[in-house]
Amino acid sequence: MNSQASNGDVNTYRDRFIINTAALLRSLGVGLMGVVLGIYLSRLGYSALGIGVVVAIGLVGSAIATALVGVAADRIGRKRFLVTLSLLTALGGLGLYASVNFPLLLVLAFVGLLNGTGTERSATYALEQAVIPGLGADARRTWNLAVYNVLIDGGGALGALGAGLPLVLQNHFGSSLLNSYKLLFLAYSALYIMVAGLYLQLSPVIEIKCAPNSAVSEAISARTKKTIGKLTALFSLDAFGGGFLTDALVAYWFFRRFGLSEQDLGLVFFVVHILNALSHLGAAWLASRIGLVNTMVFTHLPSSLLLMTVPFASSAKLAIALFFAREALVEMDVPTRQSYVASLVRPSERSFASAITNVARATCWAIGSGVAGVLMQNLAFSAPLIVGGGTKITYDLLLYKLFRRLKPPEESRV
Repeated sequence: MNSQASNGDVNTYRDRFIINTAALLRSLGVGLMGVVLGIYLSRLGYSALGIGVVVAIGLVGSAIATALVGVAADRIGRKRFLVTLSLLTALGGLGLYASVNFPLLLVLAFVGLLNGTGTERSATYALEQAVIPGLGADARRTWNLAVYNVLIDGGGALGALGAGLPLVLQNHFGSSLLNSYKLLFLAYSALYIMVAGLYLQLSPVIEIKCAPNSAVSEAISARTKKTIGKLTALFSLDAFGGGFLTDALVAYWFFRRFGLSEQDLGLVFFVVHILNALSHLGAAWLASRIGLVNTMVFTHLPSSLLLMTVPFASSAKLAIALFFAREALVEMDVPTRQSYVASLVRPSERSFASAITNVARATCWAIGSGVAGVLMQNLAFSAPLIVGGGTKITYDLLLYKLFRRLKPPEESRV
């Protein structure tokens, strides 16, 4: 008995290590793509609208894959699902490498789950959120998710630095700029193949046993459906605002507004992801003192107010400083939100809850991203920053009003 428990503990730590390592590597590609995708497509001659459509289509593909997490991942096997998602993502990078025409690019962006947001919001991310809470005690749930998100944002920071590599290859090795980008996309695909290999090492501890003929809806309690339904509506509003603020579009905004180069933008978003990463640990510490919901609201609200001041900055330095202040706060709701959702449902309901909330977020990110391109081109170049920030403020106020009294188990016991 003790031997079995010991083996379970070893597998739990090992699986958490594998997932965290895969997340770090995966986020290198996400951080890179968030900075270079919009600029690369712009250099190919695409308009702001075209860039927005590519980002949106990639997010739609990701949203559908995330929906499948809730209905199929536990039955097919979480490990198999993670491997498949990684290989599909590698395919998206190969599409950019091949420089295909626009219609085929849209198909590959969809199938390859192309993520131009600069933020890890994929189906893989949703499934891992369901797995990690089961790899530790309730008291460690928020901290485990915080460490996971630190590694994701840390990898994103390093990936953003890679945005300067095309210019380095052009200036020092004589490669054309477009060919340098292609090499970057080839490396992106190779990275996800490595991630697939890591997932193959996961143990059966991560799996949930499902009855062969039972429907997913029958396994989910009415209470869970009601609670997750409310949260999903709120998270959809937040994600719609976030769709206006993807790294690809914000990098494009700085590129056009202040003429920042890829190297400058790579450094900016490196700092952004470092600030995001550190904020996750701060969020876990703060949540242990004031609660998950309070941490989510009282850090997210000021970040949105800061964002809305960026378009009025008179210089690149001031705009970047305001943007940094915003990014030091905006991600503090990420591990707390994930922990809060996991705390309100049973372990067997976590894939469903994570899939529903994340698919709603991914879908609304896609819609917001497409609308942002339209507003940027036809209304005002800085409109996405104002509209996105205002939408997120509305979300914060509604979340606090509806959920401030619904506590997770560890807070209820206190």
